[in-house]
Amino acid sequence: MNDNTEAQQPPIEIPSSALSPDALAGLIEAFIMREGTDYGANEVPHESKIKQVQKQLEKGDVKIVFDPNTDTATLITEREFKRAISLFSR
Repeated sequence: MNDNTEAQQPPIEIPSSALSPDALAGLIEAFIMREGTDYGANEVPHESKIKQVQKQLEKGDVKIVFDPNTDTATLITEREFKRAISLFSR
């Protein structure tokens, strides 16, 4: 690490109400399309996947997170969020 590198910042949870409907839809689309988002052996219609993610957001199982280190926002699971936060509380 060189002297010009700033300290890494923890991720910030963003409430869905803070995003425009288009921005939220884009994050949900990216989450669904991300490699590793598997819905099992049966094909699930795209609209059903969107509704599932929306419900997960409402329940808090999936979170909208802003990464100040990369200036990007994404959806991650609650477990991933807790793991990321724990790295900064050490």
